[in-house]
Amino acid sequence: MVQGPLLLVILLAAIAFIVWSTAKLKLHPFLALLITAYGVGLAARMPIDKIAGSITAGFGNLMTSIGLVIVAGTVIGVFLEKSGAAVVMADTILKWVGEKRPALAMSIIGYIVSIPVFCDSGFVILSSLNKALSRRSKVSLTALGVALSTGLYATHVMVPPTPGPLAAAGNLGATNLGLVIIVGLIVAIPATVAGYLWARRFSNHFDPNQKLDTQDAGQTWEQLKASYGKLPSAFAAFAPLVVPILLIALKSIADLKTAPFGTGHLKFAISFVGTPVTALLIGTFLCFFLVEKLDEKVLSGWVGSALKDAAVILVVTGAGGSLGEMLKVTQIGTYLGTTLAQYNLGIFLPFVIAAAIKTAQGSSTVALVTTSALLAPMLADLGFASEMGRVLMVMAVAAGAMVVSHANDSFFWVVSQFSNMEVSTAYKAQTTGTLVQGLVAIATVALLSFVLI
Repeated sequence: MVQGPLLLVILLAAIAFIVWSTAKLKLHPFLALLITAYGVGLAARMPIDKIAGSITAGFGNLMTSIGLVIVAGTVIGVFLEKSGAAVVMADTILKWVGEKRPALAMSIIGYIVSIPVFCDSGFVILSSLNKALSRRSKVSLTALGVALSTGLYATHVMVPPTPGPLAAAGNLGATNLGLVIIVGLIVAIPATVAGYLWARRFSNHFDPNQKLDTQDAGQTWEQLKASYGKLPSAFAAFAPLVVPILLIALKSIADLKTAPFGTGHLKFAISFVGTPVTALLIGTFLCFFLVEKLDEKVLSGWVGSALKDAAVILVVTGAGGSLGEMLKVTQIGTYLGTTLAQYNLGIFLPFVIAAAIKTAQGSSTVALVTTSALLAPMLADLGFASEMGRVLMVMAVAAGAMVVSHANDSFFWVVSQFSNMEVSTAYKAQTTGTLVQGLVAIATVALLSFVLI
């Protein structure tokens, strides 16, 4: 097979093809990643009879580790959206924070809601609340839109069971999902705070009533809540999200060398229910308490809708695994890691790669999947092969996948249109806000790596 610097040429060509085909040709990421995997194998002169086997092995191995977790997490997200639980969560947080601090309330709401719910869906659901608060508080709708979007964005790219960081963890071998969740929640806090502070810059810059309907926006929010019928209680709304996270976190604690829960039945019980698949399946069953009646619409329709959403994520994630396996067996990843290690880029390397891919083609999930697949073979050479090192690499990739949300990103248009922003305003507020978030996030990750690695 090919050796030496030519491997870097093959890698650069592979990245260029992924960006060009997805951004310019609008080729689906699944096909782009799969074609690239075959192209890498052929260009590296890998034995023809080994190429298909490596590609299917990479796909299958990743599905074995996180496939069911992605499905269960997607089901929970759909239930929270369709049952009105996300609305209940928003109302509850608003009562805690108070309407006198609307931007802070929206940042916190976004931070929590986007852990299981896609940021696009979360923003659409909560846009009525944004408009209501803007009219009541006389705070710019632009400011509240950015506060909500950056809160949603932070946990969307950093905290499983959202598919992007979950796929990155799978690619990078970060098997302790509880640790990924805990570190993700921590890193997402300064990123959310940065988004909130950036949003406050626009509190008085624009007319809060600009392009709003003449009807009372508070009634619009009330009408939205009424459209769900009987809403679940706050306890029931939070349970499908909080319980799995707690169970996974408890398993991580139980598995510590100090054995805080001992080595007997309690430890084994916690390890069983805290296994990500089991924990998220428990969360899925808790979703059944969100509705008054478990009928065909819920048990088949909602679940079926979630499975359709999960299918796209699964095939893209699996294709990323195929590319990662091809980079591993052709030694491209190892060679690049050895080469780059001498430049001491360290934790900033995944940030730069993910930011370039995200900015070029628009999808944070694709940036997370692609970058993590590229970096997986390099971890040892970069000095991040330990358990915590792998987790921090996931966070670094996630930070890069935030930079930046602009016109080629569907979330950019959701935020701008539902917040009645002009495109120029959206670039100043939303796009620059995601840049600030990404920079703050990678600074946080770098600090953690300095302390923990």
